[in-house]
Amino acid sequence: MWVEILCGLILYKVIKRFFYDDDILEVESSDSNALFSVSDRLEKLYGGKAYVGLRIPDADTGTRQNIDLVLLTKGGAVVVSVKNLAGFVLINADGSWSCETKNKTEHLPNPVEETRKQASILEAYLEQRGISLPEGYLSCKVILPNPKCCTIQAGSFPPEVITYDQWTQQKPETKTMFSGWLKGAFGGGKKEMQESIQQNLHFTLNTAPIWDRVELKGKYVLGEFLEFKGKQEDLHALRNIKRSKVSRLVTQKTSMLGFAHSTLQVLYSPRDYRSEGASASEWEEVCVRSSTEVVFQPQNSTKVRKFKLSSVISMTLSA
Repeated sequence: MWVEILCGLILYKVIKRFFYDDDILEVESSDSNALFSVSDRLEKLYGGKAYVGLRIPDADTGTRQNIDLVLLTKGGAVVVSVKNLAGFVLINADGSWSCETKNKTEHLPNPVEETRKQASILEAYLEQRGISLPEGYLSCKVILPNPKCCTIQAGSFPPEVITYDQWTQQKPETKTMFSGWLKGAFGGGKKEMQESIQQNLHFTLNTAPIWDRVELKGKYVLGEFLEFKGKQEDLHALRNIKRSKVSRLVTQKTSMLGFAHSTLQVLYSPRDYRSEGASASEWEEVCVRSSTEVVFQPQNSTKVRKFKLSSVISMTLSA
């Protein structure tokens, strides 16, 4: 009996491995989830708009600089680096960080210096697009949102670092912990200049390169959309969903089509650089088999993932 149970478990894992590679439970997306959780909370605490998963061109290196998020409020703009560290975190003599757990020690280059560099690259990119920021308008922060993160000698961390304990203390009505972070960069009588910069920043950040993203059930995955996989007629129906034409798609409820297979409604928004997205009346619709797959290359991973469209809530594509 036990041999049969063991063989059954092995067979189940083999089948799952080869036929259900898109299993949501196997997706390592905790860092992306932490990133979107922080962005949502920042918007609730301080208002404004958080732009997540930016890939800003760096003219000096010819590459793209990853920026976790940029929070844009009436008081200024903040480049935020989210470090989803779990373990004991301490600062080394050279400014680098070490995160120690029971099984390993992870070494990180100085996150504050990295975030300052990201802010500098972002500012240069904005200048290339015709936006010159006033001195002090752009600042940076490093946030440690993981409850399993323990900071040793928290007082030794630079003021740019927000530890987990400090992060949990933030409330909409009390912003003392972030005093000086969102300070205004304009003096009195410059309201029109501030509003003009705000408007230009929103447009520029909204059209800046980003990581593609897939929203699954309770999870986010950042990376690069590669293609769809499925029946030829489904691929033909999805032919217009490409980054040059579409900014976002969402899936709707499934319905039965005879007894052969179930179908899924896919609504997609035509790309429009003049605004932040299409209105509900502008969404277009196609119906495909729910078994159709999204082929996706996650950020910082060498493994290509396949997600069934029935598991996908939405997908956003960079220009």
